[in-house]
Amino acid sequence: MRAIRLAGPCMAILGAVVLAPAAWSQQKPAGPPPAPTLASAMNAELGTVEWEVVGAAEAMPEEKYAFVPSAGEFKGVRTFGEQVRHIAAANFMFVSLMNGEKVDLAGAEHGSADIKTKAQIVQYLKDSFAAAHKAIGTLTAENALTLLPNAPFPIFNTRLGVASFTSAHCMDHYGQMVVSLRMNGIIPPASRPRN
Repeated sequence: MRAIRLAGPCMAILGAVVLAPAAWSQQKPAGPPPAPTLASAMNAELGTVEWEVVGAAEAMPEEKYAFVPSAGEFKGVRTFGEQVRHIAAANFMFVSLMNGEKVDLAGAEHGSADIKTKAQIVQYLKDSFAAAHKAIGTLTAENALTLLPNAPFPIFNTRLGVASFTSAHCMDHYGQMVVSLRMNGIIPPASRPRN
């Protein structure tokens, strides 16, 4: 009687052991993973930055997009929404630089005044990261260090320099976004415990 009770579970385990390798072999990619490239390495870095920045932008409620810290010296500081819009506008400027186009530095400061609501600002941010990924995706060993014709900053005068600074610039403003989130009792998604 005891053998009959164990037969069902034993058969299920045996079936799983026998069938699992077949399922695993279907999930494994054929061959080794593709070799990393300059573009894929830079895009991986930007992807991490994008996840943190977009997550923070989405975490702040719309009614708090006008928030500016007030305890301390914050005169003239951008609102939370202006921080997000500035990141997006700067990303588009960096894309133009990487594409060898002339840029409007003043336009990179705030972006379009028509972009006002949280939904519009977050979409503008997402679009800017998509454009940056596309531009960075064209980086090669041959073109990464070619001098850019319209570089307004001598220190960032190559496509690689601009691609790298795109992530650094985002993280500068991400830090400021985190302060605003924390002051409003919101834990940034990137800092929340993962299960």
